[in-house]
Amino acid sequence: ISRPGDPEPVPQQTAAKLVAIAERQLPAVARHFSETIKVPPLRVRKADLAAQVEYYTSLFCRAKGLDKPTLTPEALRRLQSYDFPNNIRELQNLVERAIVQSDQGSMLTEEIFWSAQGKQKRFRLNLLNAYPAFRRFLRSPWWPDRINYGFTAIAFPLIIAVLFLAPQTRDQNFALNFFWAWWWPLVLLAFPFVGRLWCAVCPFMIYGEITQKITTELLKRDLKPWPRQQAEKWGGWFLFGLFALIFLWEELWDLQNTAYLSAWLLIIITAGAMICSAIFERRFWCRYLCPIGGMNGLFAKLSMTELRAQQGTCSAECSTYQCYKGGPQKGEGLETAGCPLYSHPAQLEDNRDCVLCMTCLKACPHRSVAVNLRPPAIELWTTHRPRTYEVALLLLLLGGIFLHRLPEINQILGLNLDLSQFWPHLGLAIAALGVPAGVVLLTGAVVQFLNSPPKAKPFLQLAYGYLPLVLGGSLAHYLRLGLGEAGQILPVTMATFGLQGSTLPIVVAHPAVIAFLQGSTLVFGTLCTFVLTKKMSKQSWRSLLPQYLTSLGLAWAMAQIIVGL
Repeated sequence: ISRPGDPEPVPQQTAAKLVAIAERQLPAVARHFSETIKVPPLRVRKADLAAQVEYYTSLFCRAKGLDKPTLTPEALRRLQSYDFPNNIRELQNLVERAIVQSDQGSMLTEEIFWSAQGKQKRFRLNLLNAYPAFRRFLRSPWWPDRINYGFTAIAFPLIIAVLFLAPQTRDQNFALNFFWAWWWPLVLLAFPFVGRLWCAVCPFMIYGEITQKITTELLKRDLKPWPRQQAEKWGGWFLFGLFALIFLWEELWDLQNTAYLSAWLLIIITAGAMICSAIFERRFWCRYLCPIGGMNGLFAKLSMTELRAQQGTCSAECSTYQCYKGGPQKGEGLETAGCPLYSHPAQLEDNRDCVLCMTCLKACPHRSVAVNLRPPAIELWTTHRPRTYEVALLLLLLGGIFLHRLPEINQILGLNLDLSQFWPHLGLAIAALGVPAGVVLLTGAVVQFLNSPPKAKPFLQLAYGYLPLVLGGSLAHYLRLGLGEAGQILPVTMATFGLQGSTLPIVVAHPAVIAFLQGSTLVFGTLCTFVLTKKMSKQSWRSLLPQYLTSLGLAWAMAQIIVGL
């Protein structure tokens, strides 16, 4: 203690060093230290997490006299997927709380670290961890290779042959009955549950892959890399135009009840896949040009399942990118040719560019890939990026619902057009495709006018709110075929081969039941459109009133022509 009059203290040299640690930079304190070492935060040092957890576990258990638990690989992957806003202090607290919650001497499992989850990973259940048998099946040769090459590749040409050679109407051709009364309703019904799963077993690309093997192994030709810039710019518009032509062809030439024309439709799409596969590597057709794939990718956004990867695990442990590039077997990672759509699972933000072939799951040696159960359509109000051609395709599919009901529209409007004549039929078909899109575009302009920026969301983003209504209207249309004709498959199969099948069982729904289910589907789709639009826009109900009224008007019009209310 210095007293008045004492001389000033003389600074003394010492070998002792003072070390201080701070979570953030403190300029007022830092000036008293000769050296400053800046360590990157934990969110960019995911490779250090295992050692950090081991250190804090040992420290806490030694202090409390507890048996040291073991950290499971699943728990480490969950920690690696978290960004730790409060850095190592938060990690220490998480580890200590996990040890307290666990039984002494047991393992620290994924569930114990329940709070170590980023916003984008909330409300997700990894089905691969919950059901190990499901994981084993998806990693087995059965999915999808043995299904594709052991069944689909053989069944597809037989169906084409039946479409050409058998009777040409749906009531006498089981392949035509299967395509229109089974496949369309079931694939539309599957979108909210499994997304783009059909693309994993699609026969179009199976023959594309066979073409690639012939090109590379027999003809010894190298496949070209993708012209990504041009494909991203024009690919979506190509599939939009092709889908529009298919719609008009289907309506004007009655593809639903003409077997050989339905066969030509399948052959043309398969030919497109084979031609692109003979030129470009992997599934260029599936990602950019396939009209069915474009529709599947659009509706897959509504799915309650998703394939994603733990970004922290990928950045901390992976240096080979085998899930994306392909490569030899490494650890539990199997040998693969890489993702057929060139989509890295850690970079996926929506379901559009994932066909659920599980190549990445088989290739990953770090168990980073997850198949999650999630809230339906959550990507549309979180990570989604709108695209102009996708909105155009959505509006085209909306018009397709009305296109399929031209006789009812002709009757309700009292137009008295002779639809057996080509030009009146074509004119009404184009109007059916274009008028609903025009109504939606006009509504978008009204919403933008009434809600001045920055509150108003762009039309491209709000347009996706109609997606549940479009899916519901499409499903309601095909329910008539699915519930009224699909159950006649046994007698239809006998009739295909010229046999009598009148005594075979038939399972069809009563017209009143079909009408009830169609109406219920439209009501549910409309309600989902209301909720999705509200979640996406983050605006008041009043500001979105024009879009809600348009949705109600479109649903009412669909009910008039589909259900006959």
